[in-house]
Amino acid sequence: MAQGHKFPELIETGEDLLVYINSSGPEKLKGQLPALFDTILEKQKVMTQILKGVAEMEENVGQRLLDLEEQKKHRKKELENVEEQLQQCMAKSQITDSELQFLQSELESLRSSEKELEALQNEVDEDTTEIIPSAVYVAQLYHLITKIKWEYDTPPNILKGVHYGPDLATPINIDTSARSRSDTSDQLWSFVSSEW
Repeated sequence: MAQGHKFPELIETGEDLLVYINSSGPEKLKGQLPALFDTILEKQKVMTQILKGVAEMEENVGQRLLDLEEQKKHRKKELENVEEQLQQCMAKSQITDSELQFLQSELESLRSSEKELEALQNEVDEDTTEIIPSAVYVAQLYHLITKIKWEYDTPPNILKGVHYGPDLATPINIDTSARSRSDTSDQLWSFVSSEW
C-alpha cells in the first residue's frame, strides 16, 4: 500500500485492467492480446521510420543551411574583392585622366612652341638670305686685304688668328679687355702691308 500512494494513476489503470480482464473472461482476452501486441509493434515500427525520416530531413536541412552559409560567406568575399578591384580601377582611371590632361596641355604647349620656332626660323631664314651673303663678302674682303685668318671658337674678349704675311705666318692673340679699342685696331693694322 505504501507504494500505491506514490503512483495512484498506475494503480488505477491496473485496477481498470483487472476489471476488464474479469469482465471479458480469460479466453476472450487471450485471443485479443497477440493482435494488440502486433498492432503496438506495427505502430512502433511506423513511428520509428517516421522519426528516422524526420531526423534525416533535419540533418539534410541542417547541411543545406551550412552549405548556404558557406556560399554566402564566399559570395560576400567575392563581392568585397570586386569592390576593391573597382576602387583600384577607379583610382587608376583618375590618375590616367589627370596624366592625360597633363600630356594634352604639354602637347599644346609644344605645338605653340613649335609654331614660335617656325616663325623664328622663317625670320632667321629671311635675315640669313639677306645678311649672310653680305657678311661673307665682307669677311672675304677683309681676309684678302689683311691676310688674317680668324679663329671663331674663342671667348668674346679674345682675338685669335694667324696673319699670313709675305715671308712668314704670325699668330695673333689679343685680350681686348686689357687694351683700348684703338690700341687693338692699331696692332691689327700694323700687320697689313701698305704696298699694293
